[in-house]
Amino acid sequence: MKRRAFLATAGAAAAVGLAGCGSSTALSDEAYDVGMVHNAFEPVEYEVAVGDTVVWGNVGSRGHSVTAYESQLPESADYFASGGAESQSGAVGDWPQRGNVQPGETYTHTFETPGEYGYYCIPHEAAGMKGTIVVTG
Repeated sequence: MKRRAFLATAGAAAAVGLAGCGSSTALSDEAYDVGMVHNAFEPVEYEVAVGDTVVWGNVGSRGHSVTAYESQLPESADYFASGGAESQSGAVGDWPQRGNVQPGETYTHTFETPGEYGYYCIPHEAAGMKGTIVVTG
């Protein structure tokens, strides 16, 4: 087989074998409300109404968490963290075995109490990866 014919055949086979691989973890903008990128939540502040569900989508290239600051929850509000921990210390203690939102994955939480909710990403908090959800009544 001539070199050029071989390369064309091999290239086509590789392209077919990899078809769809690049987009398998990609999230469309409509799939999430708050994006998780390099060291940031985008937008940093997001407003919803009582009863709304917020979807965080990891559009970055490494794992992130969504972890509420217990001290920044409205009175009587439910604690939230990716991985389902019931407290901030539980979320930190379980990281990264639980709560690690991988690229292309999402995490959701429904907010039932009005107020401001501060949250952060466990491995990227020191880099400033923090956000706020504002829930209006």
